[in-house]
Amino acid sequence: MPAPVSPAPVSFETGDQPLTPGVTLQREGTRFVVHSRHATAMDLCLYDPDDDSRETARIRMRRTECDLWYATVRDVKAGTLYGYRALGPWLPKNAMRFNAKKLMLDPYARAIHGRPDEAEHMRTVPDPQHAPGCVDNGAKALKSVVIDEMFDWAGDAAPRVPWRDTVICELHVKGFTKTHPDLPAKIRGTYAGLAHPSVTSYLKDLGITAVQLLPVHQHLDDGFLLGRKLTNYWGYNTIGFFAPHNTYAAAKDPQEQVREFKTMVKALHAAGIEVILDVVYNHTAEGNEYGPSLMFRGLDDHGYYRHHYGEDGAGYLNVTGCGNSVDSASTPALRLILDSLRYWVTEMHVDGFRFDLAVTVARNEKDGFNPQSQFLSAVAQDPVLSKVKLIAEAWDISREDSYQVGHFPEPWRELNGKYRDTVRSWWRGDPGATAEFAKRLCGSQDIYGWNQRPPIASINFLTSHDGFTLMDLVSYSHKHNEANREDNRDGDNHNHSTNCGVEGQTKDAKVIQARARLRRGMIATMMCSLGVPFLTAGDERGRTQGGNNNAYCQDNEISWLDWNHCDKDMLDFTRRMTTFRRRLGTFRRSTYFDGKLNPTIGLRDVTWLEGNGTLLCHEEWHSEERRCFGALLGPQNDSSTPLLLLFNNGSASEPFILPGDKDIVWTLAFDTSLSPSFPNGQVTHAGGRKYALQGQSVVCLELTTTGAGLDLEPKAC
Repeated sequence: MPAPVSPAPVSFETGDQPLTPGVTLQREGTRFVVHSRHATAMDLCLYDPDDDSRETARIRMRRTECDLWYATVRDVKAGTLYGYRALGPWLPKNAMRFNAKKLMLDPYARAIHGRPDEAEHMRTVPDPQHAPGCVDNGAKALKSVVIDEMFDWAGDAAPRVPWRDTVICELHVKGFTKTHPDLPAKIRGTYAGLAHPSVTSYLKDLGITAVQLLPVHQHLDDGFLLGRKLTNYWGYNTIGFFAPHNTYAAAKDPQEQVREFKTMVKALHAAGIEVILDVVYNHTAEGNEYGPSLMFRGLDDHGYYRHHYGEDGAGYLNVTGCGNSVDSASTPALRLILDSLRYWVTEMHVDGFRFDLAVTVARNEKDGFNPQSQFLSAVAQDPVLSKVKLIAEAWDISREDSYQVGHFPEPWRELNGKYRDTVRSWWRGDPGATAEFAKRLCGSQDIYGWNQRPPIASINFLTSHDGFTLMDLVSYSHKHNEANREDNRDGDNHNHSTNCGVEGQTKDAKVIQARARLRRGMIATMMCSLGVPFLTAGDERGRTQGGNNNAYCQDNEISWLDWNHCDKDMLDFTRRMTTFRRRLGTFRRSTYFDGKLNPTIGLRDVTWLEGNGTLLCHEEWHSEERRCFGALLGPQNDSSTPLLLLFNNGSASEPFILPGDKDIVWTLAFDTSLSPSFPNGQVTHAGGRKYALQGQSVVCLELTTTGAGLDLEPKAC
């Protein structure tokens, strides 16, 4: 029998202010509010911070309008541990799975106490023919923590970088600094580590304007992974939508963990770097009916999750591949998502969000994707959220409407999966890819222009956490995920990768040089494309995962950035490419090319060229033999500089006649066939002469002619 629980001084006065879910510290006590429509009773359980297994009080809460349960408890201070026990029917066929033996987390908890490992005590019996589990897990359960939100934000200023100037770097809070030699050991792999001057200065020097952090919401490590001595390293397994993940903090005290996160944001802002969070509102770590019961399932399964109803009763609608889908069209779930987003902006000062499987969140009450769905409409009119950076992973799985790249409304941006696949295919040398490659280079007007969205709606990425690193993309022709212990069945089989003749690591100098050229060519392509560049941390240094393209469970050297080894030439090249892009407005324009002649300057904004100096004709774009082409880019205004981009994805050198006559002077900006690719001094070439365009390279030249005679219009084909 559990020890008797002491009573607590409780008030049920509501005052004049409406109740809001979560915990509010007040002068007269601490108010607890939780939502449940179908519970018949709700108990608030308080626990001793010094002995998290000891329950100190249990309070029967009262129900009020809007399906809110509440109680105000005197003498409860910041640091107190708590949880909820929801009483109600066990009717899984009706999507009701109440079990008062299980302590539930507060969905609005600002911090979570305990080791976030899935355990047997969290489970209930899913068979509707049996009663729910009878094991009380209060002593062992994860606990919510009362947090004081006070923090000194003095001097913090959001960078507010315009989209056209944004360069994103995706990184993992732990993995990015875990091996950093300049950081004290105790803060490596933590929020404090990411705030260290050595880290912020590195990012700033790299030309990064925004870090996109892999999930930092409190997540749960899956039981099946723990059984294999692995963990959910990426963190797409949320259990706390308001709580920073506790094991990423150097601090042990939950209050200090929240402050550590805020200090990290403040430090990044001081370096001019925005903070974008990768957020997972499409599903939770509770999984399907066989998963743990931690929050939504035990508080109100019917109200928080999407279900399909048939002859066998209610089943979880699973368009996420993770067992459940949060019902963002329902009032309680939609409110929680919006409240969570606003909290991270207003209280934690983050600058934007990248939404994992955003199509799931954008589904309406009929489970269909809708650009005017409840969630998208609510965000569009929200005075806080409509002003931050919003990025959609514009797909989920297993539905006819699951792929929605190009269909999210303004002000959303989207991860452009077609950009990734096309650029990879073209640089690999796939036949017939040139026309689509040019479309991606020009901002994917075919994807975004139809509904008046600009080129900067496209987040142009070559790699991300999910898939090969850039080095592995040119070193492996197929995945090598054996370390995941799934017999190499996991991970994508369609990577558009190449091994350049040798699978994996090699000492062959020619192969090493080819891989370096391809990597430089792809980075140059991304930085010279219309849209928003997206760099995966470590690609600038030659990071490898040994061919693992699904390292979601590898919290070790496979995933961590190795600060002791660096491809210095690649790092220097990437830095110079971000500087080059920042200097020129041509690649940061927010309107598409139209190919029309500007009579003031005598040039079109884009002219496509053959290697012989003539116009590239329409029918030639789709030739499977085509390996090279040029793009003459006119200035955006009278004071900017015309540019010439030359591309060659073939293995052989191709002579390319430069536009103009001998009086036209072109100055080399970079040539990715060379290392270093940016010349130390001025290297010039006359118009009308042949440029030796090397295989697997991209070249950029700037027009430096002064005076009259600017005749660059090529002959017709």
